[in-house]
Amino acid sequence: MVDPKSCQGKEDSELVKLAIDDSSFFYCLMKRYEEKLINYVHRFTYLGDDDVADIVQESFISAYKHLNDCDCNLKFSSWLYRIVHNQAINFMKKNKQSVKIDVENDDEFVEWLVADTNIEKETIKLHFNEYIKTIINKLKPGYKEVVILKFFEDKDYSEISDILQKPMGTVATLLSRAKIQFKQIYEKESKY
Repeated sequence: MVDPKSCQGKEDSELVKLAIDDSSFFYCLMKRYEEKLINYVHRFTYLGDDDVADIVQESFISAYKHLNDCDCNLKFSSWLYRIVHNQAINFMKKNKQSVKIDVENDDEFVEWLVADTNIEKETIKLHFNEYIKTIINKLKPGYKEVVILKFFEDKDYSEISDILQKPMGTVATLLSRAKIQFKQIYEKESKY
């Protein structure tokens, strides 16, 4: 087993190359991304801890098996997130579950989301978790995916493009449509 301290300061691409020859270096990549991936899957699927852990573990196994296929010219994290994303989608389909989002208070996300709506900021902050969760969980799955990656996983358009294997223009369009759909759902529900 490689001492995790020996991995500090090494770029992901260096660790990938080392892990291809010595599997113990893959442990460093796992430790580097495990918590982030668990949080991502929780937000993306709203599943229990055991299911999330299974998805992440299966993703690491798959990533290790296909490590030679990793393009080190691209970000390793995007490649790994794509594997986790696909594992989560497959798990949800297999178990006939829909994607639900666990939304945390994120001011940048709130400002982006309500920029075209007439909701008072105080109301948003007071009822944020319950209200936003309800509306976000009604978005189409493709819209939810990009919203989570952009605002809760802090991925840029290029990384989202790599993860979802969609052009950056499509990512921008999906974010725009997510905002429009959010506004439509909000306006429809606020009439009642």
